[in-house]
Amino acid sequence: MDSPSCLEIERNILNFRLVQSLISLLYSHTLSSPSRILLLMGVAGSGKTTIGRMVATSLDWPYFEADDFHSAENIQKMAGGIPLNDTDREPWLAAIKAKIDECQAKGQSAIFTCSALKDKYRTRLGVGSPTIVLVYLKADFETIIARVGQRQGHYMKAEMVRSQFETIEPPKDAFTIDVKRPPDQIAQAIVHHLKAPKCATSAVQPMV
Repeated sequence: MDSPSCLEIERNILNFRLVQSLISLLYSHTLSSPSRILLLMGVAGSGKTTIGRMVATSLDWPYFEADDFHSAENIQKMAGGIPLNDTDREPWLAAIKAKIDECQAKGQSAIFTCSALKDKYRTRLGVGSPTIVLVYLKADFETIIARVGQRQGHYMKAEMVRSQFETIEPPKDAFTIDVKRPPDQIAQAIVHHLKAPKCATSAVQPMV
């Protein structure tokens, strides 16, 4: 077998250096890419927990349930059919925000659920930051009242659903998807949205 010519050797060296440069570029981009927080919002019964866990499994991201951040006093109040007020919600929102900050400080992407009914609650959680992706699970009253009525052992009672619909301020800057779609399709749509360039907000229409 003939020995490679000097020209072939130089060409191989150049190709090798080019590949090294591309790998270095991709690696540095990965390191510099900020973590992202997916915030799933919606009224009780909209499927935040189910969808959140499905997306977390698909992306291999840690999942944090908003209910776990409630104080015992808040849970007792809701179990008694008494809606929370802004004073009740502030320590709850602060605890969720602290965990979000902790994840971002570690460079860790994560999924959080939270009803986040009002615009000021979402602002409190950091919505508006380019690293936080807001997804709104949109639902109608009839669908939710039927779902909540079938729950067993949950503190959120059917009589509190109306209060949440009266309170909610639908976001204008969220990726919005109708909860009447099957859960797996909702989760797939969210994952696709997260992987899309610039992760632009847009609405997904309900299935017919």
